[in-house]
Amino acid sequence: MVNIDGSFGEGGGQVLRTSLALSAITSQPLHIYNIRAARSKPGLQAQHLTSVRAAAATCGAELEGAAMGSQSLVFRPAHPPQAGEYVFDVTEARGSGSAGATTLILQTVLLPLALAGGESQVTIRGGTHAPFSPPFPYIHHVYLPTLWRMGVRAQVELRRYGWYPAGGGEIALKIQSNGNTLRPITLTERGQLRQIRGTAAVSNLPSHIAQRMANRAMNVLKDAGIQSRVEAAHVEATGPGAGIFLIAEYEHSASGFTAYGRKGLPSERVADSACHDLIAYHRSNAATDMHLADQLVLPAVLAEGPSRWTTCRITQHLLTNAWVVRQFLDAPIDVIGSENEPGEIVVAQTRQV
Repeated sequence: MVNIDGSFGEGGGQVLRTSLALSAITSQPLHIYNIRAARSKPGLQAQHLTSVRAAAATCGAELEGAAMGSQSLVFRPAHPPQAGEYVFDVTEARGSGSAGATTLILQTVLLPLALAGGESQVTIRGGTHAPFSPPFPYIHHVYLPTLWRMGVRAQVELRRYGWYPAGGGEIALKIQSNGNTLRPITLTERGQLRQIRGTAAVSNLPSHIAQRMANRAMNVLKDAGIQSRVEAAHVEATGPGAGIFLIAEYEHSASGFTAYGRKGLPSERVADSACHDLIAYHRSNAATDMHLADQLVLPAVLAEGPSRWTTCRITQHLLTNAWVVRQFLDAPIDVIGSENEPGEIVVAQTRQV
């Protein structure tokens, strides 16, 4: 059994999700304790419990401690992950509406199902655009296209927006797998900027809010010497919400930047936040943004051959994810650089499972 201290490093839900994915893929039983111990609401919350149940469904895992608020979990896979049709709903964990991130649940089951062989159809209900998680546009335009280059044949569809805190959104994931191993990836040069596009979206709020965010973003980027196209959209959702989603496409890579509105925060400030992050990334010359950098660790260690990529910032998320992977696999993951600084990640690894 692999024992994981859930409070290590960043100490959040990513420790749990990476552990679940690797336990399912390797068929190694898992005991994780101190789950989210330092958070204001420690233990398993609705999104995390749904991730546990989702991972368990793919490999028939026996569970101990799978309950709201639990800080200890035992996860024993009964068989390798199996392709199929799955439906996961965050509201079932809490018994009421929740904006628990559908995209993080997607990331928990994606690689186990991508390596399972066969076709999988996965429906996930909950939050699709929520803080502290990749929004749907990031998964659609950045994460999945990058993994496609590594051999992960997956497509995702947004069926309904789900803003924080109401949730009520839905995404549909389709995975076509031959059960093959993944290809390594090299992302050290991003090449020339091709385009920056984005969407400023609102639900159940005045439409001018979206237009103000879009106009502000294009003006801020223009002042920085960057042309962009940002559309304003009024979309249907269960509750009110506002956000801006910017995608920067280069010759060899793509990156995404997000900011959400909240009561009392001017639309222009929301746009400024996303633009600030995009401009800082653009000036760094790194191939991946700080979020994609840590999300590539798991597929890279499962690939046949060495991978390497550069990032605009080494984060605690990245360092923690690398630590979790090492608890399951003898994976030489070299993070070159200092935390909060640009750096490079080298995975000199062939697939062990």
